Amino acid sequence: MHESTPPEHSAPAHPAPAQSAPTRLLAETLDPWPANALRATLALERPAFGPGDALPPFWHWLYFREALAPERLGPDGHPATGGFIPAVAQPRRMWAGGRLGFLAPLRLGQAAEHRARVTEVRETRGRSGALSFVSLRNEIRALGADTPAIIEEQDLVYRNDPPPDAPQRAPEQAPRDETHTKAWCFDTTALFRYSALTFNGHRIHYDADYARDVEGYAGLVVHGPLLATVLLELAHEIAGPPAYFSFRARSPVIADEAVTACARADEDKAALWIRASDGRLAMQAEAKWSRDGCSAPVLG
Repeated sequence: MHESTPPEHSAPAHPAPAQSAPTRLLAETLDPWPANALRATLALERPAFGPGDALPPFWHWLYFREALAPERLGPDGHPATGGFIPAVAQPRRMWAGGRLGFLAPLRLGQAAEHRARVTEVRETRGRSGALSFVSLRNEIRALGADTPAIIEEQDLVYRNDPPPDAPQRAPEQAPRDETHTKAWCFDTTALFRYSALTFNGHRIHYDADYARDVEGYAGLVVHGPLLATVLLELAHEIAGPPAYFSFRARSPVIADEAVTACARADEDKAALWIRASDGRLAMQAEAKWSRDGCSAPVLG
């Protein structure tokens, strides 16, 4: 998955009817091993996980991965559109951001299910050409539970590959008024391990030639969900696991690039962001520890 937000669109959107989109249901028992593997990958100062422990917020990305045969993948390594994700004209998938409500803990060792639904597909045009926006709503719950433990809204963008001479936009600079920070640097081994843990086949994370020559990056790209995970770790260090989290990818982070996870805490919420080595804003986010006043539909 890619981590850079597309330019603002200017043409009217054409939504597809939500009721025509498929629903996907995945279920599994939440084995502690993937959680412990991510704990080791990030060298986190957390106790080892065991059955009955709560899964940290956003770590559900380690589970409910759909295994598709090679012929069902696109040239970028992602699942091809035309299956669960409706067919779109653009080949390049970009992960833009999302919103999550954490309503109850998921427990390791328990059986759980993940129900995903495409809520909207819309086409538009931006400065770089045609774009397709795909919105998903995911509900994750303990098997047999009446209400979800996590509600997630996910935003995907599909666009065409950039021409070799495509101009680069000047990146937005990140704030410098943080109250909490933690430094990170993700090498190729960390990217490989995270791709394996999340069963993410997107080639920009492990195929440097493809990342440079086809998708136009300076090198291997750090996963957006990985950046979101370390922001949530910082939020957890400030005030425990949040009840709500929203995020937006702004600029890609390249392997071996030093970045800083930043937070500015204010009562029961915090603004969070990833500041890259040159000062640019790579990701921005918000965490809230109380659901009071959260108007996002993810909590509805």
